[in-house]
Amino acid sequence: MIDWMALPPLTSLRALATLAQTGSTVEAGARLNVSHAAISQQIKGLEAHLGLPLVNRSGRKLALTEEGRQLADAMISGMSQVESIIEKLTGQRADRPLTISCTPAFATSFLMPRLADFQRRYPGVSLMIDPTPVLKEVGPGGVDVALRYGSGDWPGLQADPVILTRIAIVAAPGLVPGDGPVDPATLDGYPWLQELGTSEASDFLAFHGRKLDMSKGVTSLPGNLMVDAARDGRGIGVIARAFVEPDLAAGRLRLLYEDGRKKGYFLVTRPETMRPVARDFARWIRAQVRDQMDGAWEKPPG
Repeated sequence: MIDWMALPPLTSLRALATLAQTGSTVEAGARLNVSHAAISQQIKGLEAHLGLPLVNRSGRKLALTEEGRQLADAMISGMSQVESIIEKLTGQRADRPLTISCTPAFATSFLMPRLADFQRRYPGVSLMIDPTPVLKEVGPGGVDVALRYGSGDWPGLQADPVILTRIAIVAAPGLVPGDGPVDPATLDGYPWLQELGTSEASDFLAFHGRKLDMSKGVTSLPGNLMVDAARDGRGIGVIARAFVEPDLAAGRLRLLYEDGRKKGYFLVTRPETMRPVARDFARWIRAQVRDQMDGAWEKPPG
């Protein structure tokens, strides 16, 4: 039996959980309609109640301690289940569109050409596709399903590998002539292209000990437009290799370098709060990967 009187105030637990989700007392306060000072005070009160440090305040940004992360994850998981049950009992969200977050490049190159099959199999399901590089919140009140590029590490979420594809550094042959791979340290003096909302070009060069030459220009644009710009010789593009495989094969683009730090696309969900329609979509996209992939996309093992 739960000892309700021994538990800390719900407001302080809610403040900690919201800080964990947003990473900022200002954003957490805005989410809960209180001041950032109130968030800080509630968390300090929670630390005093438990006798544990829950937030590391020594750096430039607040970071949860291991104890703080465990408690926040438990709060998020528990309240997500409560919210899900309330929605089920009251019928809330039953008619809300299935909301899918993915990058513009993924939407254009993979999802849209196959979406008619989903609509045929699940007629009457309304969809809301949000093509953005921004990592939107997954779960009740956010998106139902996200398809994210990375290494699969998103705390508090389940990430299942869908498509394996490395990052390719590409350019039109006329912009960077030659054959074979190029030393990344020689590429900082070119104009660059990167997906809107990211810093992929500068991050790539910084990893290789170089700095983006801003005098040459960097163009940020939706990922689905980056291939066109790269073909036209507007700059060096940073993009998932699967999206440019046909252009590499046809010689319209040249592969300068392959970056294997990130693994590919993952299906990112919060399983404990998934709506039935989101589970249907997850099963469908796994089937697409299993049964209908062409040679440009590498399936994950298993």
